[in-house]
Amino acid sequence: MANQKTIVGLDIGSSKIRVIVATVEDKKNTVNVIGVGVSPSNGIRRGMITDIDEATSNITAALDDAERMSGEPIHRVFVGASGTHIETYDSKGVIAISGQNAEITEDDVDRVLEAAQAVSLPANREILRVIPKSFSVDSHKSVKYPVGMTGIRLEVEAHIITGQVSAIKNIDKCLYQTGVDPQEIVPSVLACAESVLNRKQKELGSVLIEIGSSCTNLAVFEEGSVIYSAVVPVGGEHVTNDLAIGLRCSIETAEKVKIEYGTCIPKDISEREEIDLSQISKTDSHAVSKNQAAKIIEARYHEIFLMCRDELSRIGRDGMLPAGAILCGGAVKMPGTIDLARETLQLPVQMGFPQDIEGIVDRIDDPSFAHIVGLTHFGHRFGATPSMFDFNFGRIGESTWKWLKGLLPQ
Repeated sequence: MANQKTIVGLDIGSSKIRVIVATVEDKKNTVNVIGVGVSPSNGIRRGMITDIDEATSNITAALDDAERMSGEPIHRVFVGASGTHIETYDSKGVIAISGQNAEITEDDVDRVLEAAQAVSLPANREILRVIPKSFSVDSHKSVKYPVGMTGIRLEVEAHIITGQVSAIKNIDKCLYQTGVDPQEIVPSVLACAESVLNRKQKELGSVLIEIGSSCTNLAVFEEGSVIYSAVVPVGGEHVTNDLAIGLRCSIETAEKVKIEYGTCIPKDISEREEIDLSQISKTDSHAVSKNQAAKIIEARYHEIFLMCRDELSRIGRDGMLPAGAILCGGAVKMPGTIDLARETLQLPVQMGFPQDIEGIVDRIDDPSFAHIVGLTHFGHRFGATPSMFDFNFGRIGESTWKWLKGLLPQ
């Protein structure tokens, strides 16, 4: 019987906290989900913890639900990191090859990646992930896996994802109080990619766009690797705020209008159609125009996709990604989102659902679960073992080698 292991993912989002317990066999790429826990995310704003006690209570509730459903005790988790505190940098590292016969070894790759990390970061930033984009061996460029090659100079172009130190420490403190340890903190956009993107999309060139509650994360893939990532500080909660202002109603009512009547296609709605707020709210009793609500929603979503397009323009990929854009996150379920994204981004667009999953699929077959399912995939494919874990998240280890070897043709 194949060796089976249990992996737990924890998504501390700004709207909900989600936990997934999954079992995975070593030689399979499919995760078998056996437990799910969901709770409100009070005490968390824009991906950062604002109330330790409240956040700890909600994380504990989600963990307890997942434990009861799965029947498995939870001791270690892969944690997703997202929010406006995430920042990215590009860096280069260069070393001389001094080994026997000038053959490049894994130690040489370790050294060059460590050299790439020697960037001047503010004191309040911590490296979460160092992603090698490509290597150069002497004059031979665009090398994916240099081990075994011969040369005298090894260079790497790397993409570095960082988080705010205080935000990371607050997550760690909450987890400590709940009695679980973090196996690894994973940037959410990388986790989503493991869940919704296939190998061909990563090779041809694509952009993954995750629209969350407080922000939108994007990552651009080419030739199997991340070449760029960014955080756009606008998300689903901004749509709710716009509706509350534009319709002159409470935040709670605006959220219900967004969920029950929202659409990004105002042209399909008659100017005469109205929403009677008294039917969905105890605090608001007036009627509002459904067409006006749609126009407000369309304007904010259009802004989100324009900002994503600006990020693509920064790296010369505006309209230049053959595999197009893949959308995930709870906010992408808004009717008309795909058509609006296609028109704004000038790219093929599709919705991303979690892939390679078994078990209680009906509970998680949803774009809003892409991140949390991706954490279990990430833990299976690249995850650190407990003995490897320390708080220098950018260190080179087994997960980096699995990442590099995953770029090789199969």
